[in-house]
Amino acid sequence: MAASKIAITIDDNLLKQLDYMVKSMGFPNRSKAIQEAVADKLKRLERTRLARECAKLDPDYEQNMAEEGFSMEIDEWPEY
Repeated sequence: MAASKIAITIDDNLLKQLDYMVKSMGFPNRSKAIQEAVADKLKRLERTRLARECAKLDPDYEQNMAEEGFSMEIDEWPEY
């Protein structure tokens, strides 16, 4: 996987916390810890976006769409 080098500015207290996390959680370096933190945050934001989009759906419409053609198929289902 290709990687790009960037420069960031970070608050001194946050940097101390980062250094402590690198030592205590076994990260090989700051870069790896920051990379994993950014990836985690992006995943969380994506899940939040999905939840917001799902909240826009009309449950009755979605139910009707899911059941469209269902009545025709039910006669073809085997009896258990």
